[in-house]
Amino acid sequence: MDRQESATHIRSTYPGKAASHPEVTLSSRLSVRRVWIAFGLVHLLIALQGVLLMPDRVFWDLDLYRAWVWYGVNLGTWPVFTTAWVYPVGALVPMVLVGELAGHNDMTFRLGWAVMVTILNALAMRELLRRRNGLVGAAWFVAFLFALGPVSVGRLDALVAPLSILALLALAKRPRVAAVLLTVGAWIKVAPGALLLPIVLATKRPLKEVIAPAALLSAGVVAVVALLGGAGHVASFLFAQGGRGLQLESVGASPWLLVGLVSSKVSRMYNSQIITYEVHGPGVPTLINVLDIVFGLALIAATWLMWRRRTTGPNPLPAAELVARGSLLVVLTMLVTNKVLSPQYITWLAAPVAVALALGLPHWDRTARWMLGIALATQVVFPWVYGGIIGGGVPQTLVLVGRNVALVLVWLATARRLVRQPSEAPARQPELAGSAVGSAAV
Repeated sequence: MDRQESATHIRSTYPGKAASHPEVTLSSRLSVRRVWIAFGLVHLLIALQGVLLMPDRVFWDLDLYRAWVWYGVNLGTWPVFTTAWVYPVGALVPMVLVGELAGHNDMTFRLGWAVMVTILNALAMRELLRRRNGLVGAAWFVAFLFALGPVSVGRLDALVAPLSILALLALAKRPRVAAVLLTVGAWIKVAPGALLLPIVLATKRPLKEVIAPAALLSAGVVAVVALLGGAGHVASFLFAQGGRGLQLESVGASPWLLVGLVSSKVSRMYNSQIITYEVHGPGVPTLINVLDIVFGLALIAATWLMWRRRTTGPNPLPAAELVARGSLLVVLTMLVTNKVLSPQYITWLAAPVAVALALGLPHWDRTARWMLGIALATQVVFPWVYGGIIGGGVPQTLVLVGRNVALVLVWLATARRLVRQPSEAPARQPELAGSAVGSAAV
């Protein structure tokens, strides 16, 4: 099959700008103008909270970013190039960009960061609105950002959602661009790189269309860092989490949080080295060791499940559903089985849901509602009741535990959907993968 035939073959399984899916009714009650107005108001509200009202709580990480850039510019001490760092080297790019354009004082840096994220989110919104049910996907994205609150903008993870959305949407016609965008995202905050897994499985020529572009870009990054003297620290981010304890907000910490409400054997302690709160108590060290193993095994199991739906059975999933549902499964696996779950990590969930809704994929309405609830509960946890959780407050702790239970339930439901969902008729399947992605056989 030549390139032109392959492209035609793929697009037939991925909805483009066709009429909206009949199950969707929200689009009839919305307008593009109203969605853009809501987008502007939400980002204005978040910027107001982060820049002026609560900077020490919701945009505190930005002060740390600014400090890293200041030390680099003024003292020559750059993360990765002179010291090990918790982030990949690409994270320096947005930090330096904002510092140079907006200035190196706290106020202007925070404002510049909010503007940068708003621009990226606007680009993602524009691409969502170009799809068959784009109004629904875009409206949900705005609602998700509003529900999650300031951490959806005031963290490095804020770049993950728009980059991932742009990548998944670019997959329809430009799979190499999608691979490059996700690789760029991975060199900023790792998480987008995980979305390469379902894309590789849904692609007919994964080596040429996905793996090669990602590998070449990564090799280029490593070469540049090595030339500038950072070869010894370029991979330091891979080992930065190894010695961490069980973070207070993690799913695995939930049983101990509940026990801690009635027992003094469980404590919630501040780790000053990594600036986070952790849970300590009987059995926690064992759980940490178990989670380190389960995390890898769960990702392998998720990959096997996606591969199975791609290649076996009478009704293998179409490319669009495999990539969207598979991406969500991978992200949820990373969240649920991780010993670390900071509130900004919830941002990772935005892309698969927003893209699935914009493409008009069936059976995503319930998932979308659950995600909004999870995002809202996360904002309640941080920043609004986090002090109560640290202090062992009962209602505050129950909100956090409830959020974690919801994550587990959606994770299991996503896996179940991949196991049991039949292939839809070709006419109802959206265009997701481009010339390199398989059609109904994927």
